Amino acid sequence: MNRTITLSKKEEQQLSKRLVRVDTKVNKTSITNRTVNQDLFTVLPNLPSKFIDLLFIDPPYNLSKVFNRTKFRVKSIREYSDWLESFIAPLIRCLKPTASIYVCGDWKSSTSIHHVLNKYFVVRNRITWEREKGRGSKSNWKNNTEDIWFCTMSGKYTFNAEDVKLKRRVIAPYKDKNGIPKDWSKSDTGNFRLTYSSNIWNDISVPFWSMPENTDHPTQKPEKLLAKIILASSNKKDLVFDPFLGSGTTSVVAKKLKRKYVGVEVDKYFACLAEKRIELANRETDIQGFYDGVFWERNSSPRKQI
Repeated sequence: MNRTITLSKKEEQQLSKRLVRVDTKVNKTSITNRTVNQDLFTVLPNLPSKFIDLLFIDPPYNLSKVFNRTKFRVKSIREYSDWLESFIAPLIRCLKPTASIYVCGDWKSSTSIHHVLNKYFVVRNRITWEREKGRGSKSNWKNNTEDIWFCTMSGKYTFNAEDVKLKRRVIAPYKDKNGIPKDWSKSDTGNFRLTYSSNIWNDISVPFWSMPENTDHPTQKPEKLLAKIILASSNKKDLVFDPFLGSGTTSVVAKKLKRKYVGVEVDKYFACLAEKRIELANRETDIQGFYDGVFWERNSSPRKQI
């Protein structure tokens, strides 16, 4: 069953009334839990200072890509670095001293991303997640991973390691001499071990047509991916900011996890789509792959083992 979230003309017209613009200087309260439908560069000078606890940036990668009515063209490494810096540097004023920053990219854009982030933040790690989608290439290795760079403003920051543990199936269950399971537990649905998350994520499913979070946005990030980041690097009631909101995944997951959010999206259709998903989150609070306070391996859950 195709469960893709769509938007009718009538819905777009109604939802557009919820969108806001930031044409003059604003305070934190006036934009909290709102979607700003505007070009980021016109928004940046008017944002309040030191209001962001967690910054998640998923910019257009250094590829020629069309996002509905917005086009992005490939740049040289230096040009892409300059473009990244043109909005990352102004955003620093808006970050709390304890803020964390996550920036997405692929193998090609990561060169520029690391270079720019290293100028302004403490670069702490590079997460690589498996994006298993597409049929591959006959003239090159199939590109099925993306990067997420993790940074902080300082040495004081939030990291809730216990909140992002992964529940893995135990293939070879080891027991001690008394027959007691070692570092794993037995259940009606199988044998499992709780492990701390690493910087390799292979438990993420890219949204597709039968998933209730799916939209027609060409580069939509999975809710599970954002849940890991938001749980690890923020606390309840913290504010999460996304300057390239797209179809709204960051705001949706922030809401489901009881965080505050602000998203900026230049495309009106996608901004309205984000608002629809935010509204749906009032009654649909589940996050695929996240059950009972832990993350489960791909294709596994408490209800079904594959």
